[in-house]
Order: sequence, then structure tokens, then C-alpha cells
Amino acid sequence: MNRYCVAVVTGSIRKDSLNMRLARALVRLAPGEFDFDFVRIDDLPLYNADEDDSRAEPVLRLKRQIEGADAVLFVSPEYNRSIPGVLKNAIDQGSRPPERNSWAGKPAGIIGVSTGRLGTALCQQHLRNTLAYLDMRVMEQPEAFIQLAEGLFDEDGGAGPASRKFLQGWVDHFAAWVREHARAG
Repeated sequence: MNRYCVAVVTGSIRKDSLNMRLARALVRLAPGEFDFDFVRIDDLPLYNADEDDSRAEPVLRLKRQIEGADAVLFVSPEYNRSIPGVLKNAIDQGSRPPERNSWAGKPAGIIGVSTGRLGTALCQQHLRNTLAYLDMRVMEQPEAFIQLAEGLFDEDGGAGPASRKFLQGWVDHFAAWVREHARAG
């Protein structure tokens, strides 16, 4: 059986992030041959092209984690109807310099939870545009624009009764996507 390493990038650095909770719940639903590496992005400096030849250690760590993964799972809130700044900065850091784009060729999944009625629809749309430009293979369906609601999580931090079937289906599709596209590039 093949093993797959998935880098998990959450777009919120809040201590009690709903999206980190969602990411952890998704990991618990994943098949046994999947391992998950949570990528730290809160200590990355702001991207500056003047530093492309002398990258800070947190940037090098990010690039190593992404390059060592078979796939990437983005779990992000929506800020001001777009991608949170901290996530965009991480994406920019990992894509530079252009000849060392760490994201290229990686299969990816995008999901997120928000308190708003649109879930994270606009963030995901903008993120898809960016990831396509970076040559990532983004899973198109099923989409998951999740609004925080009673029963999303259980007391242990897993998928709650109101969301378990949907989230399991999403994870199963993502796992199939990774199996099909990982190492294909």
C-alpha cells in the first residue's frame, strides 16, 4: 500500500481557529495510508523579492514541508471576501523564486468554515485562481462552503453528527484525488 503525506495549510492563525478544528476533524476521517503534516505559517516574514537569495529559516522550513508532501490541503476562513493575508503570504513565499515554486504539480484540496452565510466561497474562488497559476492540481468537486452550525464538531473535536456524512464524503473524494494525481508530475 502506498503512503501519502499531505501538508495541511490553515489560513487562520487564531489560537481557537475554527479552520484548525475543521482540519483536525478531517484528518480523523482520512484513510489509514494518509499522514498529515501541519505547516506553520504564523512566523513567516512578509514576502520581499530582495530576500529571494537569502531566505529566512521559517521560509525554508515551509518550502521543505511543501516539497516533501505528496499533496496539500488548504483549510481557510474568508477575510473580506478573499484569501486571508497570512495565507497569501505563505503561498507567495512558497512560490518564489519562480524557478523554485514549491507548490508546482501538487494535488490540492480546498475547504473552509466561516460564521457567514456564504461559508468560504469567495476565498476558495480566489484561492483556486492563485493555485491554478502556480500549477497545482486543485480538486474541483465536491465544493465545501461550510457555515458554522450546531453539530459541526462533536465534543472530542471530530466531525459532529450533523456533518460527519458530508465531511467523510469530501475526505473520500480528496483521498481519491490525491491517489490519482500524487507523484504524477
